[in-house]
Amino acid sequence: MSRDTDLLVIGAGSGGVRCARIAASHGARVAVAEGRHWGGTCVNLGCVPKKLLVQASEYGDYVADSHGFGWNTQRGDFDWQKLIAAKDKEISRLNGIYTSMLDKSGVRLLTGHARFEDAHTILVEPTELDPEAKPVRITADRIVIATGGQPVRPDIEGAELGITSDEVFHLPVMPQRIAIIGGGYIGVEFAGLFAGLGAKVDLVYRQTLPLRGFDEELRTALHKGLDLRSVTQHEECSPVSISRTADGLKIRLDNGQDLIADQVMFATGRVPKTAALGLENTRVRTTGQGRIIVGHDSETDEPGIFAIGDVTNRLNLTPVAIAEGHILADRLFANRAREWDFDATPKAVFFTPPLASAGLTEEEAAKDRIVDIYTTEFRPMRHVLSGRERRTFMKLVVDQASEKVLGAHMYGEDAPEIIQGLSIAIAAGLRKADFDRTIGVHPTSAEEFVTMRTRTRISGK
Repeated sequence: MSRDTDLLVIGAGSGGVRCARIAASHGARVAVAEGRHWGGTCVNLGCVPKKLLVQASEYGDYVADSHGFGWNTQRGDFDWQKLIAAKDKEISRLNGIYTSMLDKSGVRLLTGHARFEDAHTILVEPTELDPEAKPVRITADRIVIATGGQPVRPDIEGAELGITSDEVFHLPVMPQRIAIIGGGYIGVEFAGLFAGLGAKVDLVYRQTLPLRGFDEELRTALHKGLDLRSVTQHEECSPVSISRTADGLKIRLDNGQDLIADQVMFATGRVPKTAALGLENTRVRTTGQGRIIVGHDSETDEPGIFAIGDVTNRLNLTPVAIAEGHILADRLFANRAREWDFDATPKAVFFTPPLASAGLTEEEAAKDRIVDIYTTEFRPMRHVLSGRERRTFMKLVVDQASEKVLGAHMYGEDAPEIIQGLSIAIAAGLRKADFDRTIGVHPTSAEEFVTMRTRTRISGK
């Protein structure tokens, strides 16, 4: 049966766009359906605008730090509306780049919400992105679901009084007091940036340390950093209710404590965005939270329907979604097996200062092997003169038997930039001896990764 297109991608986030463009470059007839924002969460409500806000929050630090270097600079007033307007202008520019890239690749753009009518037929209906659009019914040989995820609110009384990361980028006024619920990436990053912009910040999380899943020593370093950033941490507790009072929003915690804030932000996790896709009209299986179940090749239980990126809830990072989309397009339309090393995937948290990791944590590596641990901690050169109390922590996890470097971790300025380079070494399987014979760049923090000669300890079985 002849169909309208070879490939239909539902969702124009980073993964979906890459899949569509690569498939089109192989000669496939490709269409993309998007109902909310071209570029997806990362560009519109995630990584990109978040990092712009983090960068904005650091300029007050630069003014204060400059005094130790002889500058007589003075801190001025901060204009939240001006920042948000500048951010919105940049996001609009990026939206245009994404649609332009797809258009130049020969991809058909369908604006609207996509819903399965059957395994090969999709109805695309108008949304607020283009309410004047006409409904379009399209058939495809293969369909890729790349709709990403969406934030969730806790099931507590008064949850509707709070906001999520979707709304925080469009607040008309910056809150002077904000309570952030959740100690993961989003919670930590927004706690840091609002504190840098001068707000009083309370960070509430259930664990003993923030950033569950990261290396324990890195989490400990961040805990100290949050204190230095003047973020008030409330560990091992959760909110049970939120109510409006004359003094602001009251957050009752399960330890009996009450917090008062102008704004409550939930950073309590994300779930795959699959509820309105009409998957019940296919054989695609999902879990209770909506995660699409796929095999190693990203194919669902319905032949010809695939899923990539956060909607599968495997490794929810933008570059991973891009890699998955590229791999899938190559396999489907070029019969090419592209190699990607997901085990060494680097990740970063843009706190101030940031932290980043690549490869295994000490806890992961030590489960089934003996590992040598190398660490160093020091005050960065800049802050010897600035007077700011800030430390850098760096760590290597090395398999004792093979001497391969299994993981690299850093908390400190430029950590994401440095770890990106080290992830290449980890993916390549380089040994500690390869690090040791590499000449460092002096004076830098990065050189410490090739000068750590003394083992801190042995860990593992």
